[in-house]
Amino acid sequence: MKISEAAAASGCHLETIRYYERSGLVSPPKRTHSGYRSYTPADVDRLRFISRGRELGFSLEEIRSLLRLDDDPTMSCRDVDAMARTHLADIQGRIAELQRMASELERVIADCAGGERGTCTILGALRRPGSAQVSCPEPGCRS
Repeated sequence: MKISEAAAASGCHLETIRYYERSGLVSPPKRTHSGYRSYTPADVDRLRFISRGRELGFSLEEIRSLLRLDDDPTMSCRDVDAMARTHLADIQGRIAELQRMASELERVIADCAGGERGTCTILGALRRPGSAQVSCPEPGCRS
């Protein structure tokens, strides 16, 4: 099947498929005599695997590791389980952090009186050091 058909069957965008090929997640498909990429059902299955992994929040490197585990019939399911548990713990940590941010923002918004610009409690809270009780989610930034 052509790339447009593989995209439709896998749920991946055409450019995403090309990116996965460039990054080595998907092997470059065979080409037809006219130069079109020709995808197999196995290629589409792999694209679905990658797409579903992305939906679950796995990074491309984690997906690469999962694909290696999936490709090796001698690998233990324990390795996959450990990776999934680590990923779940990371997601739960991010959820907790987002809940802390939401609570603080709700508190700041509740304190807002909708007053004059010079007395805006939301802007004031952003200016006060330590007024927000959340840590910065971006690597290298300071809250």
